[in-house]
Amino acid sequence: MMDGRTTQAGGCLLALSILGGLIFGIVQRAPTLGAIIGTAVGIVIALAVWLIDKRRSA
Repeated sequence: MMDGRTTQAGGCLLALSILGGLIFGIVQRAPTLGAIIGTAVGIVIALAVWLIDKRRSA
């Protein structure tokens, strides 16, 4: 059943991207825009991690 292989997770990268975007947005006086951009960047990174992990398991 279990092949003993651990999968990678991108949730931490997503959370860090959101926080980083929020901090950047606060510095630029646009915290909402920073959080939205950070979320978008985090989603792209999390999807990349998922796709790379999926390719390695195939």
